[in-house]
Amino acid sequence: MAAPLKRCLLRRRDGPEQHGVAASCLRELRDKASGILAIDKARQPITLVLAEDGTIVDDEDYFLCLPSNTKFVALAKNEKWSSKSLGSGTGWLSESVDEVDGAAEKWKQLARQLKDDLSNIILMSEEDLQVLIDVPRSDLAEELAQSQTKIQVLQDTLQQVLDRREEERQSRQLLELYLEALKNEGSILRKVAEPETVPRKEMDVVDAGTSRTGPSAKTALSDQILAALKEKPAPELCLDSQDLELVLKEDTQALASALRWDKQKAEALQQACDQELSKRLQQVQTLHSLRSTSKGKKTLPWGDWLGSKRKK
Repeated sequence: MAAPLKRCLLRRRDGPEQHGVAASCLRELRDKASGILAIDKARQPITLVLAEDGTIVDDEDYFLCLPSNTKFVALAKNEKWSSKSLGSGTGWLSESVDEVDGAAEKWKQLARQLKDDLSNIILMSEEDLQVLIDVPRSDLAEELAQSQTKIQVLQDTLQQVLDRREEERQSRQLLELYLEALKNEGSILRKVAEPETVPRKEMDVVDAGTSRTGPSAKTALSDQILAALKEKPAPELCLDSQDLELVLKEDTQALASALRWDKQKAEALQQACDQELSKRLQQVQTLHSLRSTSKGKKTLPWGDWLGSKRKK
């Protein structure tokens, strides 16, 4: 089966014109470039480089990974790529780069990139997006020959792209921090997900050591759990989720007898365990929600901003 055609844009190093071609492989693109750009056979073989930074493209797999409408510069034999010949090498402008003078006019270069192809928004850095957002609306409207209403829509879209990138960065950082916390806490996800019917290891019926023989005088908690409940200032923070569930299921009177506490103090302990367990379950749900949010981010629906209006 033939490989699909990829749309590409070609020009010479110092040529003012660009040509659109379609090629299924790098070799075919070189052949078409030689013909379309009228490069003499004596000056071949030619070298194809990326217009934005001069990267030499000589690998077929790398070529296939490039997006459609990638811009190439064809260099004849002994020619070298130079950023000066393309106006800093970061954009492909139809006008001469002599019109753009100094760093203060950087926004004009960016604006012309958008005028050439609105999808260049995706390729812009956050700094570039902020530059265009900060340009006075009237100046940007004049540069792009559009109404100020449409320019407002454009700048709102740029701000949304910038905000979304920041949200994605914060989401990734939060996920990393949260997963690290879960790891340190001791695999809460696995323990919460275990069925309640799984038998508990080292689960002994402990006699409270009193003379009572009723069910309230005995507890199903292990010596280790009872020791933690007695000795720790905030025992609910030291127990894992299964242990918290066991404390909650325990009869309050039996728990009080086992710990030699009054019933009110035992009830307060069970309430603290209940709150801690609820908090952990909520953290698990938050993690699942963050994962879904991270995977479910949709592409921003820019649409054709030059021909539509957004309701404010």
